[in-house]
Amino acid sequence: MSLEPLLNAPLQIQIHAFTAIAAFVLGVIQLIAPKGTLPHKFIGSVWVILMIVTTISAYYIQRPVSPDDPYWARFSLIHIFVLVNIFGLVSGIGYILFGGSRMKKHSGPFIGMFIGGLIVAGALAFLPGRVMHAVVFGGEALTYEAPIKK
Repeated sequence: MSLEPLLNAPLQIQIHAFTAIAAFVLGVIQLIAPKGTLPHKFIGSVWVILMIVTTISAYYIQRPVSPDDPYWARFSLIHIFVLVNIFGLVSGIGYILFGGSRMKKHSGPFIGMFIGGLIVAGALAFLPGRVMHAVVFGGEALTYEAPIKK
């Protein structure tokens, strides 16, 4: 195991990995700790900020394409989790802001983000060719170089 592939990766990948790992750890704490307490609210706020940064950075992890390719060719199927996280963030924060009986519903979108955006997408980050696979198992990661010219 070596952090070298991650430390040599582009900045958006480094930001994405470190915020996702931190969000995963805080998410586990949130799931097992008492609810409604001041620490729950504070850790939850930090978790939401980490997930916002993780989601934004994920958008900027794109495949190199040629100038003639359509814009959407820069994205892979894993980018669906960007949309899922945006929906979860808006829904969860909305439930908190409206308060009252809706407050209890905020856990649904956030747990969905934890499972989909951190566990499932996180597991996909360990597929061969990805940076986290190279960190844990060694080998080479895909390069994220300038767009391909035809």
